[in-house]
Amino acid sequence: MALAYDASARPDAAEGPSVAILGAGVAGICTAIKLKAKGFTNFTIYEKAAEIGGTWRENTYPGCSCDVPLHMYQFSFDMRPDWTKKFVSSADIKAYLESVVDKYGLRGHIRFNTEIEDARFDEQTGLWTLKSGGETFEANVVAAGTGQLHRPVWPNIKGRDSFAGDHWHSAQWNHSVDLKGKRIAVIGNGASAIQFVPEIAKEAASVTIFQRSASWVLPRPQREFYGWERALYKVLPWTMNIQRWKIYWFGELLFRTFHTSGDALKKMGIDEMELYVADPEKKRKLTPDYEPGCKRVLFANDWWPAMGMDHVDVVTEGIEEIVPWGIRTVDGKSRDFDIVVYGTGFDTTHFLGPMNLKGLAGRDLKDAWKTGAEAHHGMTVSGFPNFFMLYGPNTNLGHNSIIFMIECQANYITQCARKLRNDDLLYLDVKPEVQRASNESVQADNANSVFASGCTSWYKTAEGKVTNNWANYTFKYWWRVRRPNFAEFNLRTRTASAQGNADGIGTPVAAAE
Repeated sequence: MALAYDASARPDAAEGPSVAILGAGVAGICTAIKLKAKGFTNFTIYEKAAEIGGTWRENTYPGCSCDVPLHMYQFSFDMRPDWTKKFVSSADIKAYLESVVDKYGLRGHIRFNTEIEDARFDEQTGLWTLKSGGETFEANVVAAGTGQLHRPVWPNIKGRDSFAGDHWHSAQWNHSVDLKGKRIAVIGNGASAIQFVPEIAKEAASVTIFQRSASWVLPRPQREFYGWERALYKVLPWTMNIQRWKIYWFGELLFRTFHTSGDALKKMGIDEMELYVADPEKKRKLTPDYEPGCKRVLFANDWWPAMGMDHVDVVTEGIEEIVPWGIRTVDGKSRDFDIVVYGTGFDTTHFLGPMNLKGLAGRDLKDAWKTGAEAHHGMTVSGFPNFFMLYGPNTNLGHNSIIFMIECQANYITQCARKLRNDDLLYLDVKPEVQRASNESVQADNANSVFASGCTSWYKTAEGKVTNNWANYTFKYWWRVRRPNFAEFNLRTRTASAQGNADGIGTPVAAAE
């Protein structure tokens, strides 16, 4: 049965732990499928929006697409032969996720328009109490698949709200506005901008990019699949796995570039720019002054042709103020615009924000993460029992597919849920020394990578701690999380808890395995 919505209804331990999954994006959908495959039916997916899809629902800007080849950007257990291109659009991915939800019978488990704002753990009952607006829910296990790229960041610029024309964030695109013949300002030039700028440049009278730092942009080998390829995939589905593994191991080899000289990538990016951009001053502005990978390396085929257009300009002077008719830069120059688009990215370092999370003895996750987010294997945090994250701290990638990581995490979480069920445990809580050692290893890897080099990026906090990236091979991550080591957890049995209620003790029981 689905997790009861009545706050007074306690989950039945005989059916195994009840699971609350936060988010109906890639991570939440994958976790639900893995749980269901192992016989868990007492789960609910809480989704803040009215539709599934996560980042592929939120981002609908012109040109929005995935920069990971599709054979690595679909679930390994549900690969489809009917894709037409190597790199697919956000709409295609959203449609795929919709079909997956229906195929695996998940839609009845989803509670839409329900954003969890507060979660608190009761160590006596082993229950998390979740709140959304005036509603309260309970679950033994919480699996947060809320992601890193769904809270748009608006820049703190004087006069931002005074602009009289149309303005929006790239993640909240206003499709009702006609761009034809308009003077458009774009603030930011990261992963979103390199996709939507070439599209809006086709219609706009002018596009002016206000750039804080340039991006390394490399060609994306887009192509359509031949008819015989699609026929082969349909007749012999295992051939899709061959393609998947070819792409996977190429990505693993690419990882080395984040630990060695990036000269080859620099040359590739500059050579591509030279093909299309003739203006020496524009080329100077568009050439990054940091190593490839310090910020996200971007892949696009139409960015450099767009940068070569006469009506596309790049401004590197800082913005002093936004005024009703346009933008004034620190050099005193004013430019008039009809539209302002903010391509300023997302809040990536405040994981789970703005949700409040309190664990054992009322411990607040914000306090636990005051020096920057961290978690054992990016999934569990000491003091927060039966709580798991997907795409959590230090599991973002610069060289491979996040779906690979998510599948590893969903398998791990499912095994933990089975442990709770099979051993009739009240909860499991990762030991603090285990989390500390795990994070020290991750930070050591990052310290030796380009992610920790001199530039400012969304990979790290303002203080310089890399909280987002996994700076190692993904097969090493798979090996570490393929089976949970329950000796790394404090396990509390229901018997110990009942004894604790009787005489004030009930200490955690160390794992016997």
